[in-house]
Amino acid sequence: MTHWVLHVDMDQFLAAVETQRHPELAGKPVVVGGRGDPSERAVVSTASYEAREFGIRSGMPLKLAIRKCPEAIFLPVDFPVYESVSATVMQTLRDFPGATVELLGWDEAFVGVESDDPVATARAIQSAVHEATGLHCSAGIGDTKVRAKNATDFGKPRGVFRLTRDNWLDVMGDKPVTALWGVGPQTSKRLAAHGIHTVRELATAPEEMLAAEFGPNTGPHIGRLGRGTGSAVVDDAPWVARAHGRETTYQQNLVSQDEVQAALQDLAMQVVSDIRAEGRACQRVHLKIRFAPFFTFTRVRKLPEPTYDATTIADTAFALYTRLSDDRPVRLLGVRAEMVPPEGGYDAPRTHGRRGGP
Repeated sequence: MTHWVLHVDMDQFLAAVETQRHPELAGKPVVVGGRGDPSERAVVSTASYEAREFGIRSGMPLKLAIRKCPEAIFLPVDFPVYESVSATVMQTLRDFPGATVELLGWDEAFVGVESDDPVATARAIQSAVHEATGLHCSAGIGDTKVRAKNATDFGKPRGVFRLTRDNWLDVMGDKPVTALWGVGPQTSKRLAAHGIHTVRELATAPEEMLAAEFGPNTGPHIGRLGRGTGSAVVDDAPWVARAHGRETTYQQNLVSQDEVQAALQDLAMQVVSDIRAEGRACQRVHLKIRFAPFFTFTRVRKLPEPTYDATTIADTAFALYTRLSDDRPVRLLGVRAEMVPPEGGYDAPRTHGRRGGP
């Protein structure tokens, strides 16, 4: 029996759940996001495949989505329903014989299996998920997590695809580095400055150059992404959060410092409620701010001592804002509280929490 990593990813998850609830939406362009009002400031959480044909993608402003597809059906995000379905999906994966499950989010997970026929195993998992929920998923098969995660894109929708050391460069080699899990636009730009544009070029890039550009740990890690190498261990240890954050996109811009300060206080109170539930105080405050029309900044400050005091957290965030010396209207604010580590640190055995999840 050979050990395999499967990456199981629900197809158009939120849109699929909504179509299941409202069968009359089947085959139509459905967009889930915000309060379902494309005139408001909110972004697309999920778009059905029919909507994606018009160029609508997750993270796109709803106002842009409706311009791309005026006939699209916009629906509000319904977290309790999605969380319930997600719980059923993940429990189905855990109940699969011999499976080890590592959650990545409420609609995806790594599944470790021992199998002489991983394609048949993946098909059996797809059938089990469909039987439990009526929803479809795709499965990537790999000899590492990186390869399994990248394989899923080739299997969508409802399919199975395998990437291993034997076919990695044949399949991925000529693709842009942004096709890799974990390589975003900014990393791509920095790689391009060194003449690295494709996965094959990254796979053969000198480690010394990558380390010099990205640091002694991140550089070699990016090189391993290009080769598809890395861990094949699926870790089912419960996940422990390092931070909790809240953010809001405002329907009307905040135009005064008093408005910003009041909004930060409100966000800080929500964050404190979250970290109190964890039982670990805030040691660093992170501020995210987006000025109109779309200029985003993040700043962080370590506190003199850990605290649960919402006013201290809000005042720290406000001080980070004022240091920007920017009087443009504010359209989004976020406050994130980085907590003190749990007893024994993050690598100690865990007895509570979960990895990823809804």
